[in-house]
Amino acid sequence: MKYQVVIAGIGGQGAVFLVKVLSIASSLKNVKCLGTENHGMSQRGGSVSCFVKVGDFFSPAIDEAQADLLIALEGNEALRNIQYLKKDGGTIIVNADSNFPLTGYETISIDAFAKAKNKELPIQALNVYMLGITLARDPHFPFAQEEIEEAIRVMNPKVAAQNIEVLHQAMQDARR
Repeated sequence: MKYQVVIAGIGGQGAVFLVKVLSIASSLKNVKCLGTENHGMSQRGGSVSCFVKVGDFFSPAIDEAQADLLIALEGNEALRNIQYLKKDGGTIIVNADSNFPLTGYETISIDAFAKAKNKELPIQALNVYMLGITLARDPHFPFAQEEIEEAIRVMNPKVAAQNIEVLHQAMQDARR
């Protein structure tokens, strides 16, 4: 198995948390995983892009036109990182409203900000919500729900129940 993911967002949205969850899920599955964290201006609310490579890879960096999946926690960050997606078969899971532009890629867009504003989900769990959308909608995603749930438990047991609840909510929302 070889699968490459770019996770893009803004500092404080939890992109690095998702890298760690996917790394733990890989470990639980006994599959090699490499991940990077590009913090840059993240502590000041700037762009954050992270790479996760699941499978037999030797370098954590993802070259342009190589990623299978882009999980974007914010619409502009999806556009800023789109060059990493494979030209044929790349998928975007993006937190954006209906005005997100057509990109030529399979795009699954959901306005998680609106859901948080309407108190349908806690804003601090937006990252986990987008991971749940990914689980439900990307048939090529290399992890099962149970593996992600266990990784969330291992990552942070104190808030695992709340995060798993948000994960389930996202999966239900994605199937509607």
